[in-house]
Amino acid sequence: MVRTSSATRRNLTSRVIPGNYACAQLAAELADEWVEYVADAGLAAGTVQSYRQAIDSLCTYADSQLGEGSPRASLARDQPELSRLVAAWERTLPSGFAAGSMRPAILSGAIRVLIRRRAEHPDRPVTQRVAALARYGSGVPLGETAELDEFSRQEKQALVRGAWAAVIALEKRLVAGWELASQGQHPDEGSWMALPDLLWGLANDVVTPQDISRRLPPSRLWTDELRQCIRRPDGTMPTTTARTALNRWLAAQLWPNTLDLHAFRVLLVDATGHPPEEVSQLTEEGVEFMPGGVRLTLTKMRAKRRYYRAFKDASLDMAQVIETEEFKDQPRREASVIVRRLMVVTERARLRAADPERKLFVRAAVDVDLTLKFCEWNPEAPLARFSKWLQLNEITVTGKTDIRRLRKSTKVERVVAARGHIRDAADDHLEETFKGHYAQGTTLRVISAEVITAAQEHWLGQALDGPTVVTGQAAEDTAQLQALGLTEQEADGLVQGELDMGVTHCKNPYDSPYSPAGELCAVAPLRCLECRNAWVLPSQLPQLLLFGEHLERVQRRLSPARFTAVWGQSYANLRAVLDDRTEEEITLARKHIAEGDVTLDLPLSAHVEFDA
Repeated sequence: MVRTSSATRRNLTSRVIPGNYACAQLAAELADEWVEYVADAGLAAGTVQSYRQAIDSLCTYADSQLGEGSPRASLARDQPELSRLVAAWERTLPSGFAAGSMRPAILSGAIRVLIRRRAEHPDRPVTQRVAALARYGSGVPLGETAELDEFSRQEKQALVRGAWAAVIALEKRLVAGWELASQGQHPDEGSWMALPDLLWGLANDVVTPQDISRRLPPSRLWTDELRQCIRRPDGTMPTTTARTALNRWLAAQLWPNTLDLHAFRVLLVDATGHPPEEVSQLTEEGVEFMPGGVRLTLTKMRAKRRYYRAFKDASLDMAQVIETEEFKDQPRREASVIVRRLMVVTERARLRAADPERKLFVRAAVDVDLTLKFCEWNPEAPLARFSKWLQLNEITVTGKTDIRRLRKSTKVERVVAARGHIRDAADDHLEETFKGHYAQGTTLRVISAEVITAAQEHWLGQALDGPTVVTGQAAEDTAQLQALGLTEQEADGLVQGELDMGVTHCKNPYDSPYSPAGELCAVAPLRCLECRNAWVLPSQLPQLLLFGEHLERVQRRLSPARFTAVWGQSYANLRAVLDDRTEEEITLARKHIAEGDVTLDLPLSAHVEFDA
């Protein structure tokens, strides 16, 4: 009798047959823990396969190393020594994979998890050495993983357009299929080579694919109509698999198949911005249509946490337009429209599936044994993966064909819309999680650009606005000064000289961008020419000329780079102010300086310069 341990997840069954190994007892012990762990933890399909691969790899290695001692290998026996065997197996794992692969660490960790689970059970003995080995890290390199980058805008647009085209083609195909089925009758009363009769039999569940296969003659005797159904694009016909191909084609005329549902997943990820594994697990109870939108119940796969999101339509008017003949085939991004069309497309398949969870992504499939089944969608089916869907719809993308890149594209759009603010863009992620998974590529460039731009705007807005220069009679007219943006009190203070800071006037010395609010400006008059609060009146031209001479002396003492870094903006603003003065004004101002009527008071720090 052959013992088999099977783990089922997402309608996929993985098996470990201990009798296939010389170390059958060891394989059985690990397989038992594997089956229980899958049932208890509800592992994803990919993780289930990883554990099966780990058991197979270790047991194959044990057979090659233990020889005649393999049948005695057990986690409960001291001999043969399994702790050394497991450690040696782990050392050989990286050699079987590409450099930097994460698989060795995953397989090693899987075996250690199974051993720890068995050691925690009181009725399942595990030797102390093996249990101690499993409690600690394996030392297998963790490997490296490159973060997926998003699709380009052109690629994303092509994906959405291709998905809508595929959805529309699917809807038309199903309508035509059921229309043809309505014209048929039982093949016994009609013909086993008439399409309407074959479709009628499948649609009414009175004929099975096995019946069709058994009753059909060899493919060379088929009608041209039947042969055309399975003819390949290159014009050739399958020979040994003709009956299977025909049954699958017939089922696809009545219900969506695995490839068909990729289009809905693409559209939902684009419309909602949520992970593909979450939108593909939507249930009937998790959909609530509202006026102008839909409310979805989503489940985070890792955290096993349910959460709710509402998605509004672009407008109520456009939601009504979708039903008209003119606009029904146009691409849309409203989640409610996509979900409605998904529910219509899968309605008959869901009724046949009788799924207790009532999931929306349900497909019809004809297995190799010609069993027609209606089950939860498996996007990783070997011949119906996302890459195959892209190929059939003639959509070309650069890089890895991974649907998660589309999710990343929606995140990038949010980053751009949020102007690089992670708190707004993270949405259903914690900020730290968002930084770890999405702050690369375009996202990083957008955030970096926004940070730099914000810093520049802050500096320019706070300091480099420069002074406001007043000329002519406006310098003595408070009404004109108020028209330029000053309050009445500030205008009076400027005219009367109460706000003179030495080089310029200041409309409010207690509101300096260089000092805390409410404190007197700590950098006047040295930085007045870089301050937005500064106002330059004609009467201050002599002080400006003296300050210019001071800066020229400083310039002679410092290196060009150092002077530009420290005084460059003040000197540039000063030159701009002086260039606007006439020769007569400058000559008169120099006369006042020569007569000793004007002085410039600077702090002692103005006469000392440091190189760093």
